[in-house]
Amino acid sequence: MIRAIIVDDEISNIENLLALLTKHCPQVNVIGSASNNKAAADLINLHQPDLVFLDIQLGGDSGLNLLKLVQLRSFEVIFVTAYDQYGIQAVKFAALDYLLKPIDIDELVIAVAKAEAKLKAKLHNQQLDFLLTNLKKGDSQPAKIALQLQKEIRYVTVSDIVRCQADNTYTFFYLRTGDSILVSKGLKEYADMLPSGIFLRVHQSHLVNINFVKSWLKEDGGGLLLINGDKIPVSRPNRERIRLALEGFSV
Repeated sequence: MIRAIIVDDEISNIENLLALLTKHCPQVNVIGSASNNKAAADLINLHQPDLVFLDIQLGGDSGLNLLKLVQLRSFEVIFVTAYDQYGIQAVKFAALDYLLKPIDIDELVIAVAKAEAKLKAKLHNQQLDFLLTNLKKGDSQPAKIALQLQKEIRYVTVSDIVRCQADNTYTFFYLRTGDSILVSKGLKEYADMLPSGIFLRVHQSHLVNINFVKSWLKEDGGGLLLINGDKIPVSRPNRERIRLALEGFSV
């Protein structure tokens, strides 16, 4: 049984999530709830739950600040939010799970299952520490990204990512070192996450770091040659946009 608490500043949201968990996630036992960071920290320090459902926006405060108040972070976190794009970006970079309001039942079930697996693997503290480090920098585009692999969390410097390539519902990351990493998330997830001024979506299956582009290939209508020798196709609808982006980058 997973012992959980819910942190949200609206009682209706707490009641709704509690009802969904009771019906669809019977392995979760909600042992308490709180509407602000101070009360939530006291509750966590007292009961040491396994899982916290944390709203990113708590009135005039941020739920992310709760992590700084807790004495021992031995729990997994599923963030819940209706907006707050910066908060979501920080959570994505740390490879933590989140739910958008209104909560989708299927996504809730999946998030709980993933949290359960992470608890067994004891990966949570690494990710929460990584999130807090990024938040301290005050930068919406952290220098590193956490990639959730089957047996580990890999922390990768964003500037070392040469390109990303879709493989069905998975994504390959190709790094400056020559290493490749396979992650079980789609390319769109990372196309939305990584800085658009640096990472160009040149094709349905390819996302390229502009810093590693060596030349524009005129053959077959246009493509990219990277400094590592990789040739990347550029889809016809994207060719003019990519060509202009490269010209602007070189100025």
